[in-house]
Amino acid sequence: MVKGKQYWLLKTEPGEWSWEDQAANGGVTNWDGVKNKQAQKHLKSMKVGDLCFFYHSGATARRVVGVVSVVKEWYAAEGGDKNSEVVVDVKAVGEMRRQVDLKDMKQDGELKGFVMFRQPRLSVLPVPEKVWERICELGNGFEGDGIDIGDE
Repeated sequence: MVKGKQYWLLKTEPGEWSWEDQAANGGVTNWDGVKNKQAQKHLKSMKVGDLCFFYHSGATARRVVGVVSVVKEWYAAEGGDKNSEVVVDVKAVGEMRRQVDLKDMKQDGELKGFVMFRQPRLSVLPVPEKVWERICELGNGFEGDGIDIGDE
């Protein structure tokens, strides 16, 4: 992992914005619609190059499906000021080789205490490096991570 890089998890309802939506159109979009002040604070902490898990939330699909990178740091939503809705731009990096379900994460002892389990409604979360690495292991990495998993 790169020193100084931060890791995050971004939640979205697949009916509102799915991995397929993100991967289309060059893979770049603005991550907007975040109303919670704590989640907005996390968006403001993101730096260009930070990596984020793309997480499908909702009743039927609670899982990490891909990875995006921050390509533009926070700015105010169109028509807003610095105290209004916060937006960052993200670009698709790659799809998880194996999607990682919430139930699998909760059953993994190495992920015990992950903030997502304590604050399940928060849509933008920091991910500690060891948690990032473990979720990547559970998902056999992601396309574009530069890791050749061979015939596993």
